Amino acid sequence: MTDARSTIAAPAFDAVAARRAILDRIAAAARAAGRDPADVTLTAVSKMQPEERVAAMLAAGQRVFGENRVQEALARWRHRREGLELRLIGPLQTNKAREAVAFFNVIETLDRPRLAQVLAQEIQRAGRAPRLYIEVNTGEEPQKAGVMPPEADAFIARCRDEFGLAVEGLMCIPPAGEPSGPHFALTAKIAARNGLRKLSMGMSGDFETAIGFGATSVRVGTALFGGR
Repeated sequence: MTDARSTIAAPAFDAVAARRAILDRIAAAARAAGRDPADVTLTAVSKMQPEERVAAMLAAGQRVFGENRVQEALARWRHRREGLELRLIGPLQTNKAREAVAFFNVIETLDRPRLAQVLAQEIQRAGRAPRLYIEVNTGEEPQKAGVMPPEADAFIARCRDEFGLAVEGLMCIPPAGEPSGPHFALTAKIAARNGLRKLSMGMSGDFETAIGFGATSVRVGTALFGGR
């Protein structure tokens, strides 16, 4: 006997509704913090998402996307690059810096002097400069990338003064299982004392909290696209 439940199709992915729901939550969180919702950018985390869902999100009007790996981003976006803002939100190896500089609008994971040096060289060579964010390892987790908070001021200064990089902002990923707020607050404090106005903070589970602490962009994957 056939189980009737097996014949019920999963609901179709409604990208317009999914995007609107996240934008509404962003707007509500911004207003609650006394901020203009227009000051918060939604970065749709398209890494590893099915092509049909990414295409649907594009058709829904989303134009800012985040990718974890250079090669995956090239494969997905190389032939439909126009009109989009692409952000590298995963770790960057120095041997991929040339491709990253040429392809991305924003690199959010600058985290060590050697990478800063190579990015400076590639920016000079290419004659174009993606906007740069420094990743801060707020939880000081040894398995994660990012500059340790006590070293952040010196690293920001070195990027500017030694390597001539125009750093736009900071990015952080709080430790799993800990309240995000203190990590967002720490990142915002480091940014403020270094004159940085952009903060990439918050993901699917905590982007509203991040907006309350000043996030100017939030990286949303599962809450936007659904589970993979």
